[in-house]
Amino acid sequence: MDRVNKTFVKEFILLGLSGYPKLEIIFFALILVMYLLILIGNGVLIIASIFDYRLHTPMYFFLGNLSFLDICYTSSSVPSTLVSLISKKRNISFSGCAVQMFFGFAMGSTECFLLGMMAFDRYVAICNPLRYPIIMSKVVYVLMASVSWLSGGINSIVQTSLAMRLPFCENNIINHFLCEILAVLKLACADISLNIVTLAVSNMAFLVLPLLVIFFSYMFILYTILRMNSATGRRKAFSTCSAHLTVVIIFFGTIFFMYAKPKSQDLLGKDNLQATEGLISIFYGVVTPMLNPIIYSLRNKDVKAAVKYLLSWKTVKQ
Repeated sequence: MDRVNKTFVKEFILLGLSGYPKLEIIFFALILVMYLLILIGNGVLIIASIFDYRLHTPMYFFLGNLSFLDICYTSSSVPSTLVSLISKKRNISFSGCAVQMFFGFAMGSTECFLLGMMAFDRYVAICNPLRYPIIMSKVVYVLMASVSWLSGGINSIVQTSLAMRLPFCENNIINHFLCEILAVLKLACADISLNIVTLAVSNMAFLVLPLLVIFFSYMFILYTILRMNSATGRRKAFSTCSAHLTVVIIFFGTIFFMYAKPKSQDLLGKDNLQATEGLISIFYGVVTPMLNPIIYSLRNKDVKAAVKYLLSWKTVKQ
């Protein structure tokens, strides 16, 4: 018996919505449509930010990075989810789970920092407009984006390596669509106190710190806007911030709902808990990246003009 307990697993089983076959078909169709919208919407924003000189500003540079990040994040998880939903193949190798966990954590950490950087950019643009070109020079905003990507990657390497070095014994069933780190840690047959401590430090650095930057940036922005004499100036300032603030609320709100909700299975039945986990992971992993380009383009005249220019340029070329 002791020998059986020490048999380490070589692959994991992702439950997803295995108990809801009808929902799996609906989810497959919805996820496929949303994934295509993610690729198209974010792809258009990236191309527009590269080829239209009017979008060669720090704000659109960060937006292009955010769009590229959303494509990378969804492409690392959505295709495998679609395959599991349509083919019922739910197993994932140990190394495949590690890769999926790495990309998920890296993209999430990087996005937290990028949203904080974008808030600081809006603060400088509205509160210090005359010094904006000096403070947010090309060297500065490229360095800010590079720090976001590098720190997110390092954080993910640390968290993934610490999680995957743990021994996983008999239980290899993950009650999730993806190899989400908390779901994987539950299966470890060893002490995970080090993982909990490093996750707490990571949350402080990549959740609390960016949120503080965003909060204080918008406090100063609000103070500056309220002091403006021009109603047109106030509307323009609110317009440039509304898209970013909407994305921040959706992104951080979903994260806190995922990690702060009650984990007790006594309050929910096992099947209900499984469905809830699936719905939340879908919203966080697919709906949010799909909404980003829509939110940033709906009330943004520069993006609309850039997209129209690209479409007209393509039509003339043909």
